[in-house]
Amino acid sequence: MIDKKISLSQLEQYLSKAAWILKGPVDASDFKVYIFPLLFFKRISDVYDEEYQVALDESDGDEEYASLPEMHRFEIPQDCHWNDVRSTTTNVGVAIEKALRGIEQANQESLYGIFGDAQWSNKNKLSDRLLIDLVEHFSQYTLGNDNVQPDMLGQAYEYLIKHFADLTNKKAGEFYTPRSVVHLLGLMLDPHEGETIYDPACGTGGMLLECVDHLKENSEDYRTLKLFGQEKNLTSSSIARMNMFLHGIEDFEIVRGDTLRNPAFFEADGIKTFDCVIANPPFSLKDWGADAWVNDPFGRNIAGIPPKGNGDMAWVQHMVRSMNANGRMTVVLPHGALFRKGAEGKIRKALLEQDLLEAVIGLGPNVFYGTQLAACVMVFKKDKTPAKKQKVLFIDASDQIRTGRAQNFLESGHVKQIHEWYEAYADVENYVKVASFEDLEENDFNLNIPLYVEKIIEDNLPSVEEALADLKEVWQASQKAEEKFKKVLQGFIK
Repeated sequence: MIDKKISLSQLEQYLSKAAWILKGPVDASDFKVYIFPLLFFKRISDVYDEEYQVALDESDGDEEYASLPEMHRFEIPQDCHWNDVRSTTTNVGVAIEKALRGIEQANQESLYGIFGDAQWSNKNKLSDRLLIDLVEHFSQYTLGNDNVQPDMLGQAYEYLIKHFADLTNKKAGEFYTPRSVVHLLGLMLDPHEGETIYDPACGTGGMLLECVDHLKENSEDYRTLKLFGQEKNLTSSSIARMNMFLHGIEDFEIVRGDTLRNPAFFEADGIKTFDCVIANPPFSLKDWGADAWVNDPFGRNIAGIPPKGNGDMAWVQHMVRSMNANGRMTVVLPHGALFRKGAEGKIRKALLEQDLLEAVIGLGPNVFYGTQLAACVMVFKKDKTPAKKQKVLFIDASDQIRTGRAQNFLESGHVKQIHEWYEAYADVENYVKVASFEDLEENDFNLNIPLYVEKIIEDNLPSVEEALADLKEVWQASQKAEEKFKKVLQGFIK
């Protein structure tokens, strides 16, 4: 076991190698089901050992004192430590399952169900030999706080999530939003100390952690934030919870469940509201629970009933309903949500009449994993500033990308430019337009960006007079050249 500080690149290579050990018997799309729980299991075992040693030192070697639950962030029951699993050579999968379940049961309030439901004891998929190799690989490094800080472990975690997105080459957007897009949303949301942050489709927790990073960058105390998330996918919701712990986040609540059918957070008078709401929900969800929306018991159909086969506007309304009196929200949606007619058109009209929409930003194509679609960002405010009332800012950022071979990239310079346009809230030829309510009404509340941001193409062509003058000049020059050539030719003939 290597007991020293680990660099980020070492950590990334270490996690990638774990994926390669699984390659073959385990499909790439399932790597995360096994690797994340093992990483977290190793981390909490190593931190437990660190805490045990500190308590042992301060009590002059009192082992009973060092084992007390109050000496440890998480309790690890007998036979459930990483070293117990490492010393097992047969039925290793059973030993892993026993250890993970034991830790969950001993820490029910914080860790119940966190390790997911991977079938560790399925020997057809995971032989003892493979699991021994995997456990030995993870045993190379000590992952306690002295060796790897939560921030770095969290960064490595995000690297691994992206790595899996690349490996599986399928709808990775379901669990990985490009970091630059997440950063843009965080900048526009602009969370501050003491605020509540909510992501109703939190995936592996990247949007919530972006809000934490935003406070760190602004030298504010991120520990004062209260983070809330809901996620339907079991593996993703488990990873989100592990991700929070690995980033050193204390005050969070992430619940597994179907947000549109069964929202998880409530207050005395109904659905819970928050200062900041942020999400990249599943695009154009077909089976989203339309039947119950007609008489939604949670009062979320504030602008109308979305179409049965498309949940985009259900997410928007759920998020709007989740804003408190001073709430603000940023959401990523497919462009179609801006202009599709029918039920969605009526919802857009109602939301605009309630003056809740502040900005619409069109991103470039092929920025997201798994889809070549261009997405947009919508920014809503419960109480817009007087200067922005009855107005909507439109930004065409479609060319703010670096074009790649298989994918395009929204880079830090592009994010900075888009954010500057958003902050300035002023017209910029070809890129930005502040539209009045009359403009919106004139376009029948269609929010398609080209209706507002007109592209002025400068042809730079000369006038007819200028063209004729240029032609005359060129003709005269050619005549002179011909005369000169004739003289030279006559000289040669002589």
